[in-house]
Amino acid sequence: MTDPRRLMARYLEQRARLGDDVWIGDPPASAEQPAAPADESTAVPPPPPRAAAARDDRRPAAAAAQGAGSPKGEPKWKRDAPAVPPRGLVVAAPSSDLFTADPLKTMGIEELATTVRACTACRLCEHRARAVPGEGPDDARLVVVGEGPGAKEDETGRPFVGRAGALLTEILAAIELPREQVFICNVVKCRPPNNRKPQQDEVDACVPYLHRQIEVINPAVILAMGGTAAETLLGTRQSLGALRNKVHEFRGTPLVVTYHPAALLRNPHWKKPTWDDVRIARQLLE
Repeated sequence: MTDPRRLMARYLEQRARLGDDVWIGDPPASAEQPAAPADESTAVPPPPPRAAAARDDRRPAAAAAQGAGSPKGEPKWKRDAPAVPPRGLVVAAPSSDLFTADPLKTMGIEELATTVRACTACRLCEHRARAVPGEGPDDARLVVVGEGPGAKEDETGRPFVGRAGALLTEILAAIELPREQVFICNVVKCRPPNNRKPQQDEVDACVPYLHRQIEVINPAVILAMGGTAAETLLGTRQSLGALRNKVHEFRGTPLVVTYHPAALLRNPHWKKPTWDDVRIARQLLE
């Protein structure tokens, strides 16, 4: 009499050859079925588990999808960064003979700082606690320029140390530039009363210090944060929005315009465009 198990094995084998989705031989471990036949001559080797094969196939695809557009080793800030925009305004360097009698022409960063702290060229000196010359290495590749000191800056003598300064530090860290590697300063070196916008005669009295700082440092890129910094360096009254999304040139150095960190604290909607701007500046350092 024919063994029923042998008949079942042959039947299942025929079903499998016809393309039916059936298990032949040992069933999956989770299934509650009888053990495989003792007669190994009638058993057919089982195919690899379907679920396991599917998971194995998906893993390389998922890894490839994560790596698409993000080459191995690419920094996070560079992922989906905007392309470097076209050229904007150009501010040429003045003729060298204009500086023949300028005492600032021979000063380095430290001597400039000492001169700024003693400066009485405009009325802003009358109510200051401390002048804020700026800080950072004299060979910095990036120079950040803001408008003027605030209360915390006036108290400490350091630029960008209040809430806006903390945000700037975070922004720089996000593009992998430690604050200590960046030169940070302002257009005016003393705090305007009630944090008002500097008046033109105050800017005119103070801007030679800024120009000399940039000349000594000779950075690869300047980041002008806020309308006052952009207007002063580029010599224009165009709006900040009109000056963004271009790479301007200040005396041979690329200059990118973006929002001031203090403005981002008031309007978080400007954080995304600022992030794009600083990444453009960072690309120019590459």
